[in-house]
Parts: sequence; C-alpha cells; structure tokens
Amino acid sequence: MDNQRGKGLSFARRIYAPRAIGSGFGGLALVAFLYPLNIPNWVWMLLLANALVWPHLAFQLSSRSAYPYRAERLNILIDSLGGGFWAASIQFNPLLTVIIVSMMMMHNVAAGGPKLLLRGALAQAIGALISCLVLGIAFNPHTSNLQVFACLPVLILYPLSVGMVSYGLAIKLAEHKSTLRALSRTDSLTGLLNHGSWKDLLQLIFQKCQQNQATATLALIDVDHFKRINDTFGHLVGDAVLRQLSKELQQNLRAEDLAGRYGGDEFCVILPSRSLHQAKEIMERMTQVFGEFRHADEPDLRVSLSVGLASYRAEYEDASAWLNEADKALYIAKKTGRNKISMGAADLLLETVPGKR
Repeated sequence: MDNQRGKGLSFARRIYAPRAIGSGFGGLALVAFLYPLNIPNWVWMLLLANALVWPHLAFQLSSRSAYPYRAERLNILIDSLGGGFWAASIQFNPLLTVIIVSMMMMHNVAAGGPKLLLRGALAQAIGALISCLVLGIAFNPHTSNLQVFACLPVLILYPLSVGMVSYGLAIKLAEHKSTLRALSRTDSLTGLLNHGSWKDLLQLIFQKCQQNQATATLALIDVDHFKRINDTFGHLVGDAVLRQLSKELQQNLRAEDLAGRYGGDEFCVILPSRSLHQAKEIMERMTQVFGEFRHADEPDLRVSLSVGLASYRAEYEDASAWLNEADKALYIAKKTGRNKISMGAADLLLETVPGKR
C-alpha cells in the first residue's frame, strides 16, 4: 500500500508541471478564440478556473488520495473532458482544436498508453457533446493573426514540458537499470561479485592471460570452522564474519582485483598482474588483519582463514583447470591444520626447483 502510494505520488508530481503549463497557456489561447464569440459570463469563469485553479486542485486531489495513481488517471480524463468542451466552445476552429486534441493525445499516451488514449478520446467526445448541448453547434474556420500568435506559447512550452518529463523518466530508468544490473552481479550479503559473475570474469581474465602471456594469480579463501561459528554464536554472527571478510578484501585489494563470494563461507579472488609471491604477501597481510577481528557481542570469537593459491600457467586448457588447481591448494591448507596459505603442487614444484621461475 505504501509502495503504491509512493509510486502514485511520483506520478502525480510528474503530471503537475505539464498540466499547469498546458492549462495556463492553453487558457491564454482560448481567450483569443472565445473573445469574438458571444458567450455567457459563466464560460469565462469556467475558463479562469480551468486555467488557474484546476492544475493545483488536481494535484491536491491526487496527492491526498489513498490511491494517488488512480486519482491522477481520473484527473487526466477530466482534462480530456475539458479539452473536448473547449474545442466545441470555440466552434471547432481547426487551429486550436487540433492543438487541444494533440495535447490531450500526447498527455494520455504519455501517462497511460493506448488504453488511456481511447478513454481520453471518449471523454473528449463527451465534453464536446456537453458544449454543443449547452452553447450550440457551430463551425468557425477563420483564424486571425492574433489568434495564431496566442497559440504559439502553448505550442512551444507544452511539448517542451512533456519532453523534460520524459527525459527525467529516461534518466531514472537508466539509473534503475544500472542498479538492477549491479544487483544481479553482486552477492546480497557481502556486496562482492556473486558466483556466476565471478566465474564469467575468471574466463575473461584467463583468455587475456592466454592472448598476452600475462601473469595472474587465483586465490580461494575459506573461513575456518565456519559451521562451528554458526552453531556456537548464531547465524547473525556468522553473517557478520562474512561481511568483515568482504570488507577486508575490499580494503586490501586493488580496484582491478576481482573478489567474489564463491558460495557459503568460500570466497575467491582474481589478482591480475600479480605473481604467486606477490599474491601470497597480499593474502598474508589480509589474513593477519582478519584474524584481529572481534565481534562486539561475542568477545570470545576468534576467526582465521585458509587460502589456496594458483598462478596462471600456459598449460591450463581452460579456466576450470586453473580454478581446480586453486581448489586443490585450498584443500591442502584445510587438511594440514588450517589458518595457512598453500599453493598447488605445480606451483610448489616451480617454487622449489631452481630456474623454473
């Protein structure tokens, strides 16, 4: 209900300016066309109210309604009803009648699409019928220079106002689209890349390494005994630990490094242009800082990390082979006591054999 009301209020605010401009300057044009005609005083009073009072009254009606969107759509139909009434009242003068009809069509399509366009056309027909019944039916094809000039402000300013509203909506739509795209790529708990997005980027980095003979290192990170943390301290504390790890990753990595949540308590990092030695230094610094984390409500909580590293090698057939090597290194770290950084067998061999690196 609150969400619908919020959207309805936004809709009413967008309509407010075009309606005020259209009614005000449209009223000015109507004066030039109605003045030569012998019309009763109440028509002038109605025109004054339509031009100066109705736009503000319509906004108050919609903004104070429990369902602003519905109220505003009703206001738009009243606009159309008035448009039809004034077109008949000026004896269907072609110039201003076309302007009124086109304004209403633009207004209705922009606000509600084809369905509101049809309803608006019906409302205009009803308004014209009311005017014909009250003031009589006539057709006046003649237009003076003064009447032409009186139409210019509304011809310029009303489409401009509708265009500005449409531009504002396009900007908001682009922002929302960008936000949704970012949300679809990130993990909701940690704000890091999610599993799928990270693996897509891993494939791209792998291809770049192949093409450019570049250096890169892959790190898989696991929070030690995370299930025990959840079971002992609760899932809220466990979530705080994961958020802290993501925070440390963001603070200790470069902008071009790609960190993601691989799943559960496992994180992954791609370090482009980093050797195995450099990656190890980064992970050592990060694990040391992370180990100092203390939860305000659970002072007894202690955390540590196991890390598996694997550097890119030309013999990898695909990115999965590279990832598998890092996973094997992480397995070694977990099986040999945890709270340590390990490398895969191939990287260890290169580290120990002189001249291999």
